[in-house]
Amino acid sequence: MAQQDTDQQHMDVLPVDDEGFVIDTEDTDERESAWRERGTSRPITVVGNPVLHKECKDVTAFDAELERLVADMFASQRTAEGVGLAANQIGVDLKVFVYDCMDDEGVRHVGVLCNPKPVDLPAERRRLDDSNEGCLSVPTAYAQLARPDYAEVTGQDEKGNPVKVRGTGYFARCLQHETDHLYGYLYIDRLSKRERKDALRQMAENEPRYPVVAND
Repeated sequence: MAQQDTDQQHMDVLPVDDEGFVIDTEDTDERESAWRERGTSRPITVVGNPVLHKECKDVTAFDAELERLVADMFASQRTAEGVGLAANQIGVDLKVFVYDCMDDEGVRHVGVLCNPKPVDLPAERRRLDDSNEGCLSVPTAYAQLARPDYAEVTGQDEKGNPVKVRGTGYFARCLQHETDHLYGYLYIDRLSKRERKDALRQMAENEPRYPVVAND
């Protein structure tokens, strides 16, 4: 294990492994509950809302206001029964997302990532997985989308400390999906025109199971 600083500002930093990646699989129930119980669930913005279709602003203030936002995001994610949620999905123009996601081995990952940047992987690490994908901002719609089954993302935690997160399988998809959100892309933007039209049709034909912000 890499050593962590022990001064006051680093007390809440997740431990890291020998390669410097956060260990986000420990105390998951306690950490998710602690965030969620401090938060207030907010309705989810849906495709067509302008905040979802532009790059978000960088997080520059790692303060109590950001922590309140993160708590609200965990509460909103639980209400919507999601595995990841970006700030613009509750109408906030900031580069931060939260996740509570299982990987393909059934291991639960819980964490916060600000100002994420995907790591460009070599070709040999890019084995594609074309599983179904859905999005809380495109409720009730699903489509197959090929994404690499391994992902690495760098960024900062809610305290502003630099972090690295990696994932495989479904969790890798989650990391890529949420990072996309913060740069103004929905998963349906990566589909063909026909597939995108079908996803929007699914959305129009069904009712979301959680509160959403209607587009005027």
